[in-house]
Parts: sequence; C-alpha cells; structure tokens
Amino acid sequence: MKLTRTALDGVVILEPQRFGDHRGFFSESYNRRRMVEAGLDLDFVQDNHSLSRQTGTVRGLHFQAPPHAQAKLVRCGRGRIFDVAVDIRQGSPSYGQWVGVELSFDNGLQLMIPEGFLHGFMTLEPDSEIIYKCTDYYAPDCDGAVLWNSCGIDWPNPGTAPVLSEKDLKAPAFAAFDSPFRAGS
Repeated sequence: MKLTRTALDGVVILEPQRFGDHRGFFSESYNRRRMVEAGLDLDFVQDNHSLSRQTGTVRGLHFQAPPHAQAKLVRCGRGRIFDVAVDIRQGSPSYGQWVGVELSFDNGLQLMIPEGFLHGFMTLEPDSEIIYKCTDYYAPDCDGAVLWNSCGIDWPNPGTAPVLSEKDLKAPAFAAFDSPFRAGS
C-alpha cells in the first residue's frame, strides 16, 4: 500500500495495490496490520455506505464532536467524487486549511481523515457510492456541520448546480463556527 502524506498533519492518501487480469482486479481495501505498520493505528467500529444519484451532490462539511469524534477512511466504490478534509483544530498551524483529492472506482485511492477535521465531498459522476470506516459510532448529539462553500475550498465545477440537503444548506458559515477541537488534545 502506498501512502502519501498531505500538507495537513494526519490527512493521508492511501493507494492500495490492485492485482488485475482478464477477469478484473483484486485489492485489499483495508488491512489492519499494514495500517499499523504505516503508523495509522486506528480502531474502526463502523462502516458507512452512501449513494448519491446526481452529479454535483455535496454532502458536508460534517464532523462529530468529542466525546464521539470520528476519524474516517474514505473510498469511492462506484463513480467519482472530490473528497475534502478541513482542519478545525483550534491552535493548529493549519487551522482552516483544506485538502481535496479525487477518489474514484478507477483510481482506487482512499483518504484518511483524522479527528478534528471537517469532511465533505462532491460527486463528479451520477450514482457515485462512498464507503467509509469510522473510529466511533454515530452519535446524533455530537453531529455537526459547517456550510460547504464557506471554507475557501476550490470545488470542481460539475456542470450543474450543487445538490444539498436541508441540513447542509442551513449549516453555519466557517467564520461563525466555534470548533470543539483543540490542537494537541
């Protein structure tokens, strides 16, 4: 597995090896031993799977606050997405900065997003499926969001107006957001 560290501490792009032949391919999308050897010793407890029917669907920017903060390992099982992590650890030298990467069925890339980061994505193809592992269970009382277009993210132009949930449309702007995360804690 190839790992690429990003400009944001803890956000890592993973490229699992694919073994292909005339039938298709095989890939280990997750191997705990290899993750630990790479310094990513995380205890995943929940897998999530979402389907977005329309190109330009935006989900996020979401987080789960302590005591149920989540790290996520995100991949695209079908289609293509632009996946984003935004540092919301107050006191971090990269506070408010973001990293975005295209994840697709074809490229097989994954994005490791640690606790203390917003997470969101935009679909670049119809019927895109996102599959991700989480280090804590979903806790509705710890669920939070920030307005998708308030962090200075250079979102791709999918050729259509963004499709958003009511929750995501009503999320507070980043400038008005008081993060529950602190750097180093």
